[in-house]
Amino acid sequence: MGSLFRSEEMCLAQLFLQSASAYDCISELGDLGLVEFRDLNPSVNTFQRKFVNEIKRCEEMERILVYLLREIKKADIALPEGEVNPAAPLPKHVMGIMEQLQRLEMELSEVTRNKEKLQKNLLELTEYTHMLRITHNFVQRGTERDAAQMQYEEFPVLDKDSVMDYTSMQRLGAKLGFISGLISRLKLEAFERMLWRVCKGYTILSYGEIEGTLEESPTRSVVFLISYWGDQIGQKVKKICDCYHCHLYPYPSSNEERADVVDGLQTRIQDLHTVSPRRGWYLRQVLNKASESVFTWMIQVKKMKAIYHILNLCSFDVTNKCLIAEVWCPVDDLPALRRALEDSSRKSGATVPSFVNRIPSNDTPPTLIRTNKFTSGFQNIVDAYGVGSYREVNPAPYTIITFPFLFAVMFGDLGHGLLMALFALWMVLYENDRKLKKTRNEFWNTFFEGRYIILMMGVFSVYTGIIYNDCFSKSLNVFGSGWNVRAITSSLRTLHSNDFLTLNPSTPGVFNGPYPLGIDPIWNLASNRLTFLNSYKMKMSVILGIVHMTFGVILGVFNHLHFRRRFCVVLVFLPELLFLLCLFGYLVFMILYKWMAFTAQDSHKAPSILIHFINMFLMQGDSRKPLYPGQTGLQVFLVIIAVLSVPVLLLGKPLYLYWQHNGSSHMAMYRGYERVRRSSEEEISLMRSYDLEEGTINCLPLPTPLVLQFDFADVFLHQSIHTIEYCLGCISNTASYLRLWALSLAHAREPHTGMAGGVSE
Repeated sequence: MGSLFRSEEMCLAQLFLQSASAYDCISELGDLGLVEFRDLNPSVNTFQRKFVNEIKRCEEMERILVYLLREIKKADIALPEGEVNPAAPLPKHVMGIMEQLQRLEMELSEVTRNKEKLQKNLLELTEYTHMLRITHNFVQRGTERDAAQMQYEEFPVLDKDSVMDYTSMQRLGAKLGFISGLISRLKLEAFERMLWRVCKGYTILSYGEIEGTLEESPTRSVVFLISYWGDQIGQKVKKICDCYHCHLYPYPSSNEERADVVDGLQTRIQDLHTVSPRRGWYLRQVLNKASESVFTWMIQVKKMKAIYHILNLCSFDVTNKCLIAEVWCPVDDLPALRRALEDSSRKSGATVPSFVNRIPSNDTPPTLIRTNKFTSGFQNIVDAYGVGSYREVNPAPYTIITFPFLFAVMFGDLGHGLLMALFALWMVLYENDRKLKKTRNEFWNTFFEGRYIILMMGVFSVYTGIIYNDCFSKSLNVFGSGWNVRAITSSLRTLHSNDFLTLNPSTPGVFNGPYPLGIDPIWNLASNRLTFLNSYKMKMSVILGIVHMTFGVILGVFNHLHFRRRFCVVLVFLPELLFLLCLFGYLVFMILYKWMAFTAQDSHKAPSILIHFINMFLMQGDSRKPLYPGQTGLQVFLVIIAVLSVPVLLLGKPLYLYWQHNGSSHMAMYRGYERVRRSSEEEISLMRSYDLEEGTINCLPLPTPLVLQFDFADVFLHQSIHTIEYCLGCISNTASYLRLWALSLAHAREPHTGMAGGVSE
């Protein structure tokens, strides 16, 4: 639990792994999650490392597994439930897994390819059948029209017919040709226009839509029959059909041939309908067999790929019999690391066991904060704004309280908070359900990962809802109102005639005492309800915001003391605290003082806090009565202190470090990485002097002295940015906390007017 408040103490360790047991050792360390490996081959290209072929083999197996998973999901086959966490396979078993995956892929690919081929053949035969049926109707209609024609014309009159039909062409003795097929309904208009422009009217296009859509084709298709005159026109028509991706089918030259073709098509379609279910059944059997082990294989392949990736980070000794790795490891986990290496060496049967040595380093270790399923959500919120430096104070534990509480201040409703808490409690109770954890819905995953945050927000919302006395925007009258409305007026008739009820505690006999818990429900009936809640919630937001910011500034003291930067306590922490408290802390003081100093009877004499706060910066007293005796002098003093703290905050630390650097002669050694932040030259330069001051010695001396360089301009620039950001942040953050007030009022219901008659009793 100590790492929750401050990151774990880390150390740099060197692992010596025998080649025979290196794979097993890395696998064991990966399952335990104890260390973070460093790359000892930064200058070596990724494709030139030793285990690149093994990684390529793992990627190939991943590709096959992704293909199998995609086909399994497409077939809607349920995957086996339960947590699967197999160990990484041994290198000698990898080829067996690879062979099984390749055999499954080939079998599945062949079955899928045959199924698609059958579906394509069935679609083509079905389209051919529809084409023959519809084009036969075209010919029948033309024949009937010729039989009904009473007079015979030796030559057709082209002026009367804009487009010649195929019977007219036959009468001319033309050599007719026919092209038939299917085209998409969306392309038909452009297709017809192109035929007319290219063929100059020497074609006849007849078409008809297929009723409904084909089962295998999602788009609507149109059957067409083109009659053309001459071979050259036929070549042009075929090219146009190819450009529009038409499905062309041979057109029978006689009715007998058409009947034979239709009979053959019906027989083949029936055969395909008989064979297709058997293919689907066999495909499902193959997928069911693959679904039994696909998850296990996927995890094993990912672990194996990660192991080889880590092995590529290691370097070999001169004999190529030992791998050397450098890892960051928590100091408390070093015994567990040694035991893991010993167990792995023993399981692999290595003659020489692997071992670990702790080595000194001047690099800043990574930040490690151990979390559990409850604290991980709050830690992620903090890390979203930036991960803290090594061994800094972790604000996440305090966020567990402040984050849901500030939310509840804005969302204070007993009913809504209870619904939120019950929903989160349901997710917490069923958090081990695999269906809830393994979903592809990003919105649901967001809610599920933050279930404990939602639970805390719901619980705090219930608490603030009780304080606000709001339950689904309705007030609960549990203890009875502390107001006596009869005392407001002398008669009931006058009360009933009023449209508004105004509560004034200064009226004698109207206020009997405070409501035991929360806000009195009678305020929901008062016309001055918004005025009362507006003042109450605005001042509450300011108080909570300033207390919250002050707490954050105080946390910085623990960092200064831990890193032994005592000068920062005087030159950084105190100016920051004085600037915040002398200005905005004084505002909180005035709010509390006004609440305690003025009663309901003399509240009309109370001065405005906002006017006094503005006059405080203008260095002038208020023309009206002061809030307390000696107010003007105290305000001037506080403003002077706040203004003087700014140059101290701006120049104090850079000047002190400059004096320390030029005045000290022992700047070659420092305390090491254990208490030094990243890129902190000024802290490094002071460690030696503070070690001598405190009587301590360097626990991990460096083999070579460190040459220090101090850049005053760089330090001054960083401190200037910090000073400007802090001073402006105090103002902007205080105003930002007013959103608690605004959103709290927005969430509450509108004040009810015209209810005076309902409270006459």
